[in-house]
Amino acid sequence: MKKLLLIIAIAICSFGTQAQTKTAAVPDVILKTNGEELKGKITKINDDGVSFVYTGETLEYAIKKSDILKITHSSGRVELFSQTLPAQDRQKDAVSMTATPADHHNKIAVLPFTFLMDNQPGAEQVGLKAQEDAIGMLSKHSDGYTILDARTTNATLVQAGVTRDKMIGYTMKNLCDILGVEYIIDGSVIQAKGYQTSTSGANGNTKVKRDDGDKIKDVLSSSTVYSNAVQRYDVSVSLHIYMDNNASIYNESHKAFLSNTDGSYSGPLEYLLKRCPLYRK
Repeated sequence: MKKLLLIIAIAICSFGTQAQTKTAAVPDVILKTNGEELKGKITKINDDGVSFVYTGETLEYAIKKSDILKITHSSGRVELFSQTLPAQDRQKDAVSMTATPADHHNKIAVLPFTFLMDNQPGAEQVGLKAQEDAIGMLSKHSDGYTILDARTTNATLVQAGVTRDKMIGYTMKNLCDILGVEYIIDGSVIQAKGYQTSTSGANGNTKVKRDDGDKIKDVLSSSTVYSNAVQRYDVSVSLHIYMDNNASIYNESHKAFLSNTDGSYSGPLEYLLKRCPLYRK
């Protein structure tokens, strides 16, 4: 009887040791923002970073949270790390920030802008140019974000059958899923004819012809009248930013302080981008 109990006890201990060994063989996996994957054991997580030991080593390393995209713990639990500013610093009104798929994380798409001239649809090319300009301005101050280029965004939408006239039938979450991004920027440029400036004037010229005796032989005169009118435009830009949970985190408009003759929108666009939650100084 004692021998039987001893055998059972040994078997239980052996099974427990094997289970612990099998569990210990599963490492914690850290995926960094640069794509590097680290395997080992996480020993501590604090507000600033993570303490980590590589598999088979004893030296402990400190990894900043800002360099981490996600952690897959040995238990199978996945922990995502946000690379953006806290919600209270990103928008005036609190919205529900839900976890996003890893392939969406910190990716931004800018839609072609809507262009209106005197509240009527204008040239599509202006909207496409504004899209490229917004990408160019934001990409210089987008540390930690990936911005889709305009060609990729537009081609993906066309291939999915999402044209401008059909876009009203899609939610921003739908568009985020199609484009594979966490944020979408939608904008519009509005131009309205302002006042005209005009100038006018006249030039006169008189020539006197004389003979050999210095007597007046003929008098020739000519005059030119000219006028010039220049149309000026009032320009405003609207910018709307959505998340992939349909939350609106930014919705602002800005009008150019002065009217201009070429309909330029760069001033208002830059003003809005500098104040949006995705802009990094």
